[in-house]
Amino acid sequence: MRLFSRTIDGDLLRDMLPLGAGMCAIGVSFGATTVAAGLPWWVPCLMSVIVFSGGAQFLAVGIVTAGGGALAAVSGGLLLNARHVPFGLALSDVFGRRIATRLLGAHILLDESTAFSLSQRDPRRAKTAYWVCGITVFTTWNLGTVLGVAAGQAIGDPAVLGVDAAFPAALLALTMPSLAEKPTLRAAVLGAVIAVATTPYLPGGVPVLLALVGMAAAWPGRTSEETEAETRAEAPR
Repeated sequence: MRLFSRTIDGDLLRDMLPLGAGMCAIGVSFGATTVAAGLPWWVPCLMSVIVFSGGAQFLAVGIVTAGGGALAAVSGGLLLNARHVPFGLALSDVFGRRIATRLLGAHILLDESTAFSLSQRDPRRAKTAYWVCGITVFTTWNLGTVLGVAAGQAIGDPAVLGVDAAFPAALLALTMPSLAEKPTLRAAVLGAVIAVATTPYLPGGVPVLLALVGMAAAWPGRTSEETEAETRAEAPR
């Protein structure tokens, strides 16, 4: 605790405020859409505590409500969260050495907590950023889920208040900064075109997987600057 009090600063806390607010809003979306789909109120609440993975939770609920089985829902969630394996290897030092802290640290392993931790140069600040971010997201996500469950039971259809749009809107906000890079923009545009063009003809979920083909447009090519630099290097002096 003394270590955290020495390394937490105003910048870190300021960054946590919008993050926590955003996660709470997405949690509201998850809770509302889950109960509106006909699942019991305790299902989203329990998932937010035990699973604690927004994308995997939305995917699992979508598969189950579409008629899929539990095995398909679990398999999809595991596949989606496979990206956390290299995250855990990169952040093993911030978990500590005790088994209890390592298990807790693995449970709050997120894209956000990983990004905040790896952005710190000082190891102590990296550890603090990881735990503060993880605990903040866990708290606000579960709070949002409870609020969403209450809202979903009250309004019936989450589309009435636009709650169902919170999750895709948050994903769009996260990806917008990356679109400033031309390779990423090309991949996003090509993937979107493929998904939209194939949606009327393929089962749900398949167009999204086909959109991964758009990643080919992000393959690094030779820029004019690189070509010019190589020409200057090979020129006789």
